[in-house]
Amino acid sequence: MVPDEHSGRPGIAAKIDAALGERVALRHRIGEREGRPLYTDAVGPLSDGGAGTVVVDTRKGPVRVERAAVVAVRVVPPAPGRRASWSAVSRLENLCADAWPAVVEEPLGGWRLRAAGGFTGRANSALAVGDPGLPIPTALERVLGFAADHGLVPRLQTPMGSPWSEAARREGWVLDGGHQAGPEVAVLVADLTALAARSTVPVELTTRPTEGWWAVVGAPESDAERHVLTAAARPGFAVARAADGKPTGAVRAAVVEDHLHLSRLATLPGSRRQGVGTALTAAAAAWGREQGARWAVLQVNLQNHGARAFWARLGCTEHHRYHYLGPGRAG
Repeated sequence: MVPDEHSGRPGIAAKIDAALGERVALRHRIGEREGRPLYTDAVGPLSDGGAGTVVVDTRKGPVRVERAAVVAVRVVPPAPGRRASWSAVSRLENLCADAWPAVVEEPLGGWRLRAAGGFTGRANSALAVGDPGLPIPTALERVLGFAADHGLVPRLQTPMGSPWSEAARREGWVLDGGHQAGPEVAVLVADLTALAARSTVPVELTTRPTEGWWAVVGAPESDAERHVLTAAARPGFAVARAADGKPTGAVRAAVVEDHLHLSRLATLPGSRRQGVGTALTAAAAAWGREQGARWAVLQVNLQNHGARAFWARLGCTEHHRYHYLGPGRAG
């Protein structure tokens, strides 16, 4: 790229803003030598770092750059995909399950049989990662029996393309088209430092849901729903408020080991497109860092294009995908 020496002009600022959420090649000044400016490039997804900075999530880690130091930026094609190891996928799936605790859970080797009165697929399915400790046909029979005992539709949550998914498919399990939210989900991750940007929208965060939080996400319809939302070991409930004190948005967070799990992000209709979601995410990320977490993780249905675009703008990237399978016959 040819550096634009007029980086302070609106043209560069507009290009930076237009490229947020995209993978970019960004050239910026890092000093000078013998009176000549020195430049370097950073390549990766671009996000707003707050306080006049941007963050490029490079393969070696996040690079924070002063906006005034940027001399050129251009969007580049996505990097060739590097699939996470199945052990890394298994760990992240188990962390997410710990952050979204079912009412009843039974281990089946490395699998987890879960029930929560039907509230969400994640809490009412068998998480199939690792070795179930039984032959796959026998393990799937156990899944069917557990679902029947708890009045659930039998459902397997398993990473797409994984050996556990392929094994279930060989036994006749198929994509669960009856799953209301959609059977395929992307698991996204982000560096909490990049998410914890400053915001002018007031946000309060407590370890128990307040009336304002429930007012945004909706009062729980069952004890099982309340359990799933509140029973994580280290939960956080953030609420954004307008100048008059009325709640405008909310998000749920839960710290599990070195990850902050984000869920239930919601903004009331009259407050959308005003930075509320970004502010809530930033507040939750800052709280997560205080709790010792380094990374954010969240799950977004592949059909939810608006949510996927929002998280991409904040710099979240896809780690892997999972899907829900149910018993049936292929074809």
